[in-house]
Parts: sequence; C-alpha cells; structure tokens
Amino acid sequence: QVQLVESGGGLVQPGGSLNLSCAASGSIFTIWRMAWYRQAPEKTHELVATITNEGSTNYADSVKGRFTISRDTAKNTMYLQMNSLKPEDTALYYCNALSQGIFSWGQGTQVTVSS
Repeated sequence: QVQLVESGGGLVQPGGSLNLSCAASGSIFTIWRMAWYRQAPEKTHELVATITNEGSTNYADSVKGRFTISRDTAKNTMYLQMNSLKPEDTALYYCNALSQGIFSWGQGTQVTVSS
C-alpha cells in the first residue's frame, strides 16, 4: 500500500501562488501514476493534474498555463505549483496515487483564494 500526506495549502490573495506537496511512503516503487484532485463546497470532485512514472503530464482545462505538476522521485514527493490563483480555485486539494490497480488518497489540504 501507499500512504500519502499533503501539505502547503493556505490562504492566498487572488493572483498569488502556492506550492502543494504530497509525500509518499510505503510501496512507492509500484506507483504508476500520481494526481491532484480538488473538491469545492457543493461541487463535484475534479481532476486537476496527473503525472505518470515516465513524466507524462495532463491538466484540466481550468488550470492549464497556471498550474504545474512535478515529481521528485529521490524525495518521494509530488508537487503542484499553482500560480495566478483565482477565487474559483478555492477547494480541498487531494493527492492520489495509482499502484497495482489500487488508488490511494491523502487527507487533503485546504486552499482558499480570497482578498
């Protein structure tokens, strides 16, 4: 199994930046894909960005050009650099890992964009 712990959330003004981290432990060498999801109040779960173990990335249209997903395999950590933040980016952000057909989730980190 894979254990995931997110950090880096907080309160930021519109136009600001945050860098989320997701530290992985456990069966990390079996991880094929990692991703960031988010869920805002009264909205459905949204896939934000994905990165495979080969470094291939994909983004939701709503964050393209503003967010960057990356992974440091030496530190077993995935990141989400978020720039030009908007109030509609406010949500609970979750880290996700796919390993041997099983999805693992972190506990989430809150991002609030407000003036």
